Amino acid sequence: MLYVIAAPSGAGKTTIVKEILKKFPGLVFSVSATTRKKRENESEGKDYFYFTKEEFKKMIDKGELVEYEILFNGDYYGTLKSFVNQNLENERNVIFDIDVNGALNIKKIYGKKAILVFIMPPDMDTLKDRLKKRGTESIDQINERIKRVDLEIGKKDDFDYIVVNDNLEKAVSEVEEIFKTNIK
Repeated sequence: MLYVIAAPSGAGKTTIVKEILKKFPGLVFSVSATTRKKRENESEGKDYFYFTKEEFKKMIDKGELVEYEILFNGDYYGTLKSFVNQNLENERNVIFDIDVNGALNIKKIYGKKAILVFIMPPDMDTLKDRLKKRGTESIDQINERIKRVDLEIGKKDDFDYIVVNDNLEKAVSEVEEIFKTNIK
């Protein structure tokens, strides 16, 4: 099965995914591909698969991605089809930490094999605070991410489950219950 956790930036999806991985050690984390520069504490194949924009564009042209997106800063992000298919063939459950559009695309391709969980931020002020506190992006980048929030939240009803992250422990517990109910 494919377990897809998606949310607007700052809603807490990455933190929730990390906690779920601790609770379900058999889950495989879907490592995304990107063209952005590697951050200091990241490593190839663990955090991301890093590509040049030229390499990424070739993968798009060859249909080698399940989903991809070009962000406002010009960086590409996506999921390698070979990674997903290899894990499905080996009967491994995969957990994804991706954007809303990518999640919907995975559901379109894999149908009932994909369980989509939307992580809802408690409110816009909390979301903005979380983005600022991360300290990984400029104010302009944060504002660009915030502009997308309404569009992303508008797609929440296309997901199998919606979890409000107003309390991290409670949100993790709710996602854990979803996994216990659906894991094969």
